[in-house]
Amino acid sequence: MDGSCVDVCPVDCIYSKPGDNMLYINPDECIDCAACEPVCPENAIFPEDQVPDDEQEFIALNYDYDYDSSEPGSNT
Repeated sequence: MDGSCVDVCPVDCIYSKPGDNMLYINPDECIDCAACEPVCPENAIFPEDQVPDDEQEFIALNYDYDYDSSEPGSNT
C-alpha cells in the first residue's frame, strides 16, 4: 500500500478503495511497461509469467477485483 507504483504508472491501472489491504493492477489496462516493478518496496510486482509459485494466488485476485467500484490510485 506504499503507492510508489501508482506514482510512476503511465496508464493509471493500479487501483484500490478504502478497506483494501493491497493495490490491484488491472490486467486489461496494464501496458506491461514495468515502470512499477523497481519502485515497489515489497518486490511484489512481476510479469504474470514470472510470478513465483508461492504467489500465484495473486494473479486471480487481480483478475477478479471489482475495478468498477474502485478508483485508480492509492488510498494510503
